[in-house]
Amino acid sequence: MSDNTETFNFQAEISQLMSLIVNAVYQNKEIFLRELISNASDALDKIRYQSLTDPSVLDSGKDLKITIVPDAANKVLVIRDTGIGMTKADLINNLGTIAKSGTKAFMEMVQETKDASMIGQFGVGFYSAYLIADEVEVISKHNDDEQYVWRSSAGQNFTVTRDTTNEPLGRGTEIRLHLKEDQTEYLEERRIKEVVKKHSEFISYPIHLIFQKEVEKEVPIEESEEADADEDKAKIEEVEDEEEGEKKPKTKKVKENETVDEELNQTKPIWTRNPDTIQQDEYNAFYKSLTNDWEDPLAIKHFSVEGQLEFRSILFTPRRAPFDLFEGKKKRNNIKLYVRRVFIMDDCEELIPEWLNFVKGIVDSEDLPLNLSREVLQQNKILKVVRKNLVKKCIDMFSEIAEDKDNFNKFYEAFSKNIKLGVHEDSQNRAKLSEFLRYHSTKSTDEPTSLKDYVTRMPEKQKYIYYITGESRQAVETSPFLEVLKRKGYEVLFLVDPIDEYAVQQLREYEGKELKSVTKEGLELEDSEEDKQKLEEQKKDLEPLCAQVKEILGDKVEKVIVTDLISESPCVILTGQFGWSANMERIMKSQALRDSGGMSSYMSSKRTLGLQPTHPIIRELKAKVTADKNDKTVRDLVNLMYESALLASGFTLDDPSQFSNRIYRMIKLGLSLDDDDEAAPAETDAPALEEVTESNMEEID
Repeated sequence: MSDNTETFNFQAEISQLMSLIVNAVYQNKEIFLRELISNASDALDKIRYQSLTDPSVLDSGKDLKITIVPDAANKVLVIRDTGIGMTKADLINNLGTIAKSGTKAFMEMVQETKDASMIGQFGVGFYSAYLIADEVEVISKHNDDEQYVWRSSAGQNFTVTRDTTNEPLGRGTEIRLHLKEDQTEYLEERRIKEVVKKHSEFISYPIHLIFQKEVEKEVPIEESEEADADEDKAKIEEVEDEEEGEKKPKTKKVKENETVDEELNQTKPIWTRNPDTIQQDEYNAFYKSLTNDWEDPLAIKHFSVEGQLEFRSILFTPRRAPFDLFEGKKKRNNIKLYVRRVFIMDDCEELIPEWLNFVKGIVDSEDLPLNLSREVLQQNKILKVVRKNLVKKCIDMFSEIAEDKDNFNKFYEAFSKNIKLGVHEDSQNRAKLSEFLRYHSTKSTDEPTSLKDYVTRMPEKQKYIYYITGESRQAVETSPFLEVLKRKGYEVLFLVDPIDEYAVQQLREYEGKELKSVTKEGLELEDSEEDKQKLEEQKKDLEPLCAQVKEILGDKVEKVIVTDLISESPCVILTGQFGWSANMERIMKSQALRDSGGMSSYMSSKRTLGLQPTHPIIRELKAKVTADKNDKTVRDLVNLMYESALLASGFTLDDPSQFSNRIYRMIKLGLSLDDDDEAAPAETDAPALEEVTESNMEEID
């Protein structure tokens, strides 16, 4: 050790931190390179800022760059920059004796999570070098001082020596990492390129990798070799130029090591440029490199936010939805978060809501703090502002897509579920998102209609927007609930996607018009006074029948009423205003992990049987009940009518076999067969059809 070497003890917390890094086992050791490159970039920033006011500081070297040199023979990885450099005092203070504010916080976090990847965000990124190195040397030259070497093997102390042996740097810092035996992968060209591409691709200064590559070269054969070569002509290539008739010197192929200097970060951060200067092809190429998609994006939003908060972003809408868009274990979003062009993470759940999980892109913030652990992110106010801006810009991007009908059709086909999930979850933007909803309807059968177009077609006297939910378009188009509405000329929207049920519960109104389900009781149609009076009279007339039907059905229905919502069907099942619809009940029953009691039993539909007062079946039933209240045929017909109404109204039967047995008996009656004609009559709990005459059958038909 030379005379001018001085030894210093590490500050206690730093000593603990290094002990933690050296002795613990971490998964993500590659982050050391990200941290050292980020530090180098900061040093280059500092000298560049100084040069703006004093150009002479660059006299010691105008070329601002970062160089990585793997030395496989000595198992040393060198990272060099031409930044501001460190004086002797800087080396002592910055790398050992003055505790960083984030040291303790980092140690607490790392002991809990065993994840060292956040080290740089706590201001102690330099020490990540000890994840892969036994010994670290830092050679540094500042314009105001001599060249010094800082050296430590992560013990209790470090040394600082005036450098008289190494090549002069001119200005800047060179870090030499003496790698551990099991970390030599970081000397491989492929591994270094992979880590730099992942973490530091968009650093603003060029990152050069200087490595040795084996190449084949042709060299002339010397005379002494030529004699030996005659014996083995197969190994020699003779090249003869027939045209000139001259013999060229004989050559042989040899393998040589060649030094290659390759720039690793040629893809410049496109988001830092002015959008007016960027071609569409450049955006497409950036999108493909970012996402590995083979198609161009459907839409692009490139913007910057300035003022109290400063960040830049590019957002892309893909052309297709990925097959695993709503996969539970899938990564929540596709937005990469950078802080000052250094990649931080791509799974920040607080950055964008789940309903926008298909949007891809990057956010580069100038303001996010460096102690960017996941815990801090959750409470970070800046991040909340970034999120709000991203959602706003996404909605603007969708509005631009909506201007082109073909593009919007592609977008809606791929991502309609996301828009509906947004309507359900995002109360702030619900009104804006409702503009993007499209549904088929009774008046728009060929192509879906928007709510805006629906409202423009509404008759003057129509107060509400009517909709019907169901399993499929075919099922709702033939629903008995549409009979009267069609006749009155009211348009009804078809909501046949399961998520529509959830969305419409939150979207109560559009442009002041309330959304009303036509399958729920309490639906008021704009009837004349005469119609209302007529309905009251019919209700009074059918009171005995309603009471008798309720008695027969018991707890199956909450009540039996007379309704004017159907015209061609004898009856229909209505649900309570605040419970589940028939379709929602079906959806909830099909949930794999549903709770069969509790909330389900409370929310399941309170069923109301609505009778159509002028239908022949209802009139005949009234006559039979008036003649004999205890007629067993009435009981069986009421049960059959109720079960048929359940199916037509979108419910499922609790006991399908009982229903089918009733139908089979009716078929036998239609074919004039007796039960005795069967070889083995089936036992059933269903009440028997007694003495149903052919005229009764015709009435039922």
